[in-house]
Amino acid sequence: MSEARAWLEKIHALDFDRTVKIMNVCGGHERSITHAGLRGALPKWVELVPGPGCPVCVCPEEDVYQAMQLALQDKVILVAFGDMLRVPVNVKKGEVRSLAEAQAAGADVRPIASPLDAKKIALENPGRPVVFFAAGFETTTAPTAAMLAEGIPDNLSILLSGRLTWPAVAMLLDSGTPGFDALVAPGHVSTIMGPEEWAFVVDQHEIPAAVAGFGAESLLASFYSVLRQLKSGERFLDNCYREVAHPGGNPTARRMLDQTLDIVDANWRGIGIIPRSGYALKPAYAGHDARLLFPDHADPGRRRAGEMPPGCDCAQVVLGKIYPNQCRIYGKACTPRNPVGPCMVSDEGACRIWWAGGVRVAVDA
Repeated sequence: MSEARAWLEKIHALDFDRTVKIMNVCGGHERSITHAGLRGALPKWVELVPGPGCPVCVCPEEDVYQAMQLALQDKVILVAFGDMLRVPVNVKKGEVRSLAEAQAAGADVRPIASPLDAKKIALENPGRPVVFFAAGFETTTAPTAAMLAEGIPDNLSILLSGRLTWPAVAMLLDSGTPGFDALVAPGHVSTIMGPEEWAFVVDQHEIPAAVAGFGAESLLASFYSVLRQLKSGERFLDNCYREVAHPGGNPTARRMLDQTLDIVDANWRGIGIIPRSGYALKPAYAGHDARLLFPDHADPGRRRAGEMPPGCDCAQVVLGKIYPNQCRIYGKACTPRNPVGPCMVSDEGACRIWWAGGVRVAVDA
């Protein structure tokens, strides 16, 4: 009998008489859950809710807009992780609405896979300003911090849109209507920050929580752990990814983050300001802060709660309030070929994941 099948049998044996909602906050988790068909294998009384696990989806429109405006300037080379290139902003019909469209209009926009690619491009083009549009959670922000700490070329600046994962979960729990009964915490974030980053879920809110890896076995082990906690009445933070996520996380990565970046209040697209949920370059790195170097290309007027395009319910999907196929335009106006909202753009977006998993029909919320 496979390990996954053994976990499934244990879960089925628990037999709740009510619906139990388990939220994940990691695009990698949601992709594994969907592609492995775990929802269909679990009892009908278990609902797996995708939560705020996509950094591209919550990157504020004002940041995407500023990146576009910078890219359209003469001599500027704008580099970004590939997912960011197709994220749309709200503009009048016919205007450039994404970095990909800016690239098609002649801008020098280059997709990269690593912050070191940005450094390499800057070294190869010493006479041109290179702007690295760095959107991501702790896992991708840590390498950016390491690059800063090691030193970067004078012509390289960073438009940082980094976010911390846990404050969004804290906001949901503090709201009084979190929409979930248990939490599966992200494995990659926990490898950087340490599993104890999620202890507040249990200690302050008495919600069962378990850190999980990305294989079906680890995910099912985490589901069983939180369900067993609910059944028994005990509450603790479990670690079902012990082989990778160690107490204290990655001390070197955390030290680099602390050395180069401050934690600030930050805007999440369509959601609003979440206290102490963002990263900003420390004053010592002001000479590489694109926000300070290019203030004329920012548009603070785009900093508003209604940042999503008309009809797009991406913010509700990100918060786990509705499922992807309950969005009003899912599979209609919004598809991977023509994405309207950011959740259909990114490989970590729940809408894109569900579409790739074969869910093509929208349903009423």
